[in-house]
Amino acid sequence: MSIPRKHPKFFNGPELSSYRENARYNDGMVGSHRYSRLTTPPKGSFFLLGIRGVGKSTWAREQFPDAYFVDLLDEARYQTLLANPALLAAEMRDLPARRVVVLDEVQRVPALLNEVHRAIESSRRRFVLLGSSARRLKTSTTNLLAGRAVMRTMHPLVPAELGDDFDLERVLRFGSIPVIWQAEEPRAALDTYVQLYVKEEIRAEALVRNLPGFLRFLPVAGLFHGQVINVSGLARDAATARSTVEGYLSILEDTLLATLLPAFESRLRVRERQHPKLYWVDPGLARATKRQLGPVAAEERGALFEGWILSVLRAHNERSDIFEEIAYWAPAQARQTEVDFLLRRGRNYLALEVKSSSRFSTALLTGLRAIGELDHLVRRILVYLGEQRLRTEEGIEVWPLKVFLDAVAIGKLWP
Repeated sequence: MSIPRKHPKFFNGPELSSYRENARYNDGMVGSHRYSRLTTPPKGSFFLLGIRGVGKSTWAREQFPDAYFVDLLDEARYQTLLANPALLAAEMRDLPARRVVVLDEVQRVPALLNEVHRAIESSRRRFVLLGSSARRLKTSTTNLLAGRAVMRTMHPLVPAELGDDFDLERVLRFGSIPVIWQAEEPRAALDTYVQLYVKEEIRAEALVRNLPGFLRFLPVAGLFHGQVINVSGLARDAATARSTVEGYLSILEDTLLATLLPAFESRLRVRERQHPKLYWVDPGLARATKRQLGPVAAEERGALFEGWILSVLRAHNERSDIFEEIAYWAPAQARQTEVDFLLRRGRNYLALEVKSSSRFSTALLTGLRAIGELDHLVRRILVYLGEQRLRTEEGIEVWPLKVFLDAVAIGKLWP
């Protein structure tokens, strides 16, 4: 299913021109194809985090072609600076103060951030700090520059970046991580990607002591994509201790491969579920971890679509402030009743239900109807794969996917 770049309701006239001008579409080469990225550089120094292969380095070289690059994936460079982080200051001594310095995979040598801090203070030098893991950056001894560098995240490619190349079936099957999207054999590329992730992010950085246990955990976590996490059940399925699984989940979050979506507590005369949901950052990753890369099966389609919508929301939120908090809502006693995403901005809430069905029926509105009494709920939207746009008598809006994508892209999700 290809989604056209324009939609008559949202992408037309001055609004579209303004969006393109403001986004500037930061062109970045991905493989042999140039795609525009939503990421825009803040004015000062900043961290840009994202999984391996998402395009951070390519984007940084496009944005800062004259920058001084320090690539910490270069093993010789890494070993030298690991042994003596102060050498970075010596390298920068003869650089013009206005020259930007890019540290790629900065989490490998967190001690370099002390040198970065000093350089910002002494010469107001601007730094671009790229990383594929936040785990080492979160330790109590790591200098996070005391607010002198903002945090940004780069996500897999979204429809606003892919334009006419967007194909929903391909995204749900193989995901849209740039390095995978451009691969001639995406299935083989995903297998290799997961293996390299385990080797480089887990084993090389000694994030787990029991690598075989983590390898047993990964496919089980892939099966839990889009599901409420019961740590005890997950530990049982992975034949691993509960405390160990909690640590593994933390690793998935810190390495930016997955997120735990919290449950929202609305106190609507019902007791709500409190366990978070697990979502992988990319559908292809979720499928690769469980070794299921054939055509998308009917039973996995809903969770893949739902998780991908979350990734789209998070990607656009990096530049459009779509929400301040996001959660899911579900009454504890009504297992079939929930709202996939509840967005908060200020005091207001927006409820979003996502269905992979191409046909609309009132049965799809159960969750949105149940949450109707929530204070400051300003909009309820059902996103589905049909073509008809509707509005029910109680004010619930039914949007085809292309309407939703265009609304998110130009910041028109809220009323």
